[in-house]
Amino acid sequence: MGMIIAPSVLGANFGRLAREVERVNASGADWVHLDIMDGHFVPNISFGPAVVQTLRPLSKLFFDAHLMCSKPEILLEPFARAGANQIDIHVELGEAVTPLLWKIKSLGQKVGLVVNPPTSISLVQPYLEQIDFLLIMTVNPGFGGQSFIYETLPKIQQAHAWRREKSLGFKIGVDGGIDFKTSAECACAGADTFISGSTLFGRPNLGAAVRKLRKVTEAAAAATRKAAPLRAERALEGQVP
Repeated sequence: MGMIIAPSVLGANFGRLAREVERVNASGADWVHLDIMDGHFVPNISFGPAVVQTLRPLSKLFFDAHLMCSKPEILLEPFARAGANQIDIHVELGEAVTPLLWKIKSLGQKVGLVVNPPTSISLVQPYLEQIDFLLIMTVNPGFGGQSFIYETLPKIQQAHAWRREKSLGFKIGVDGGIDFKTSAECACAGADTFISGSTLFGRPNLGAAVRKLRKVTEAAAAATRKAAPLRAERALEGQVP
């Protein structure tokens, strides 16, 4: 599974959003990540389906819409019509999660599930066979430019272990404080999809930043894979009297 680099539009210059999306197109990135905030589920407001509909003709990239919203059920169809390819909803919505996942799938969308830093990763376990994407928030959602929360790394490791044990194909994404250092640490833990706003959009050469992020995450993942058999061998040796 190759690494997916997804610039988050939240880190773009909103005064020239069309040009920012064109920068993403030319950067070699894989996805465009769209942070949708309603001012209720999170204490901020970003943009709605009309903006996504305006951006859709400007890019052939995969549009990933992350709904940080209290009532995503009223937004699923509008975002599907606007041109999203994947819609992500939060596990914190409780009993609403199952019908929301089925509704997203029925709209022909890829299905994403998101877990916030304070929420136990165990809450996502019942849904792993129904989703295409598990997004582990590495900051508390609502605002860009926050510092990475290192306590979220074990969640990535657990999700990766479940995926391997169950032979599932969902992608494991991280979002929040993702820079060239933290992305490598997430890749070591098992992440394969990296959402980054200010680290990518904040650089004059977005393409160079995307290439660097891809390089450091691929190198970290490769080093982890190489080290795993060695660790297993050492553990085995330790069991021999």
